[in-house]
Amino acid sequence: MDWMSVAYAMGGAGQGGAGQGAAGGLGLFGPLIIMMVIFYFLLIRPQQKRQKDHKAMLASLQKGDVVLTQGGLQGKVTGLTDTVITVEIAEKVRVKIQRAYIVSVVSKGEPEE
Repeated sequence: MDWMSVAYAMGGAGQGGAGQGAAGGLGLFGPLIIMMVIFYFLLIRPQQKRQKDHKAMLASLQKGDVVLTQGGLQGKVTGLTDTVITVEIAEKVRVKIQRAYIVSVVSKGEPEE
């Protein structure tokens, strides 16, 4: 009989604990959800905004703009296609660069010496 009372006591505690465990398990996802929201606003959203701004800058390039490339070259845009930009980096020296490697538009005038 002693074993029966122990088994009965363990069975009751196990059921009560299981009910609390399910509610506690749901509570464990709270901090995880909060971390995901923080990551979205601190990391993902600003990166998407930068990508959108860069894409708009590349779409608005025109001949005569002075641009800076990712490699550090600065020159005047002399030709444009969908994927390639021709940049004059010195008098009669032109290079072709993919649009993705243009970092910024420096100015609308001549490059600084």
